[in-house]
Amino acid sequence: MTPTRRNFLSTLAATTALSATTSAQTPIARKGNIKQVIAAWPFAVGAKWTPQDLIKHAKQLGVAGVELFDASQLSLLKDTGLVCAATKSHNFERGMNNKGHHPEVFAILEKTITATGAAGFPNVMTFTGLLDTTHHENGSVVSVAEGTKNCIEGFKKMAKLAEQHKVTLVLEPLNSKVAEKMKGHPGYQGAHIDDCVEIVKAVSSPNFKVLFDAYHVQIMDGDLISRIQKHHEFIGHVQIAGNPGRGEIGDNQEINYRGLMKALLKVNYSGYVGHEWIPTGDPLKGLEEAISICDI
Repeated sequence: MTPTRRNFLSTLAATTALSATTSAQTPIARKGNIKQVIAAWPFAVGAKWTPQDLIKHAKQLGVAGVELFDASQLSLLKDTGLVCAATKSHNFERGMNNKGHHPEVFAILEKTITATGAAGFPNVMTFTGLLDTTHHENGSVVSVAEGTKNCIEGFKKMAKLAEQHKVTLVLEPLNSKVAEKMKGHPGYQGAHIDDCVEIVKAVSSPNFKVLFDAYHVQIMDGDLISRIQKHHEFIGHVQIAGNPGRGEIGDNQEINYRGLMKALLKVNYSGYVGHEWIPTGDPLKGLEEAISICDI
């Protein structure tokens, strides 16, 4: 082989390798009509991703950001161009429906709301809590009526703080039917989307809304598109996962997520949609497919 030909082939190989590397680092272009984010905990559990891994993959996949970082992790997003669409806060078991939990819940929410507002991010997660907390407080049981009253009272206080920091508290319904860990929450008070919306209406703050988790709503109530149409003005955030199983959102589960995204656009939903499903296969391949399904 002549030196000239050898040099040419070496240059070609180097150029090809550089092109492949650059291509791998270039974010995938998205339509962006649906602002998608990736939840932290499912990929920590199912793929062993660190927060830094999630940030790297979110940038590669061309989505708007992540969600369910806690307040101490928000600084990891500085200068990344990514958003934390919903900051993690207090435990779903010890929620606002039990007055005995209020000091603890208030303290966590105050810290989280302040940090989220300072970072310029939009939402903070919150929960009603369980009705039966015997495994926490030696037989403490809250009735539905009492729990609802306590929620309204507590969330009114926290909504005022959220207004000051230009942050929205989002109340999540969780299904109480599925007993499997991380897939359902027996005893949770706010299991039905309609009940959570009634609490949001009673609090009556522009900075307190409901989180529409399609996976949980499908299990408890169904009629996803009808409920989006009915409650759209009270929806502050959306999360998705496949049902049954809380896995990938492809065609091996029952929810038509392309149809759901179209329904969100029809009601002029401008918030974020979080991928909160647990990967059962290759997590990056699953995310690429899921993001493409929702990128309408």
